[in-house]
Amino acid sequence: MPAFLVHGNPDSARLWSRTIEHLGDYGDEVVAADLPGFAQAAPEGFPRTKESYVDWIAEQLEALGGDVDLVGHDWGSLLVQRVASTRPDLVRTVACGGAAVDREYPWHPLAQVWQTPGEGERYMDEELTDEFGIAHLVENGVPREDAEANIWTTPHGKQTILDLYRSAVDIGAEWQPDLERIEVPAMVIWGRTDPYVPLEFGESLAQRMKGELVVLECGHWWPFERPEETAAALLRHWNSVG
Repeated sequence: MPAFLVHGNPDSARLWSRTIEHLGDYGDEVVAADLPGFAQAAPEGFPRTKESYVDWIAEQLEALGGDVDLVGHDWGSLLVQRVASTRPDLVRTVACGGAAVDREYPWHPLAQVWQTPGEGERYMDEELTDEFGIAHLVENGVPREDAEANIWTTPHGKQTILDLYRSAVDIGAEWQPDLERIEVPAMVIWGRTDPYVPLEFGESLAQRMKGELVVLECGHWWPFERPEETAAALLRHWNSVG
């Protein structure tokens, strides 16, 4: 029963390194993925859209033989919600948090900038500097060495963000109906003081997914801020399913 862990923006597989350290023997079965276009540039011809990332994750789960414990944070949370909704044949359990497929969620202000042609490019060129990006992440709980590895300041990373967010303007309306029919055992993990997606959306998501809600005393980046508690919640979730 392998586990497949999916990061979000602006992270990479290293998001999960501290959590994996607390998974004990189960850590040997964990695959922490690097989404195409994040840590490295996407392969030529890869469409950096929400649908393409869902298809890519499904392909990785197929290669693992299915029956996978699927976990996602931030954008990874949105993507694994979709995979668990549409490809339950590949998923044993799902755990997610930091972002919710929800018709009522208004994209946070920075996401709305990225989704605006012209304005998004201007922001990337003029405002998203190394200094600002690293400082912002550190202020929000990301360890400095991980903040310095973020993709916000790489040309391929900036384009990935613009393409991905622009593919998802109406993600709630498009994906929520399938999510409401989910049958995969679910857990939702949320930081109580998440500044991007308030806890109320985590509460609604847990109800929608018919899953347990785990609230951690932290902000958005719970895999970085509370790795031991994250690992304990995941192990409890995985072990609850026979």
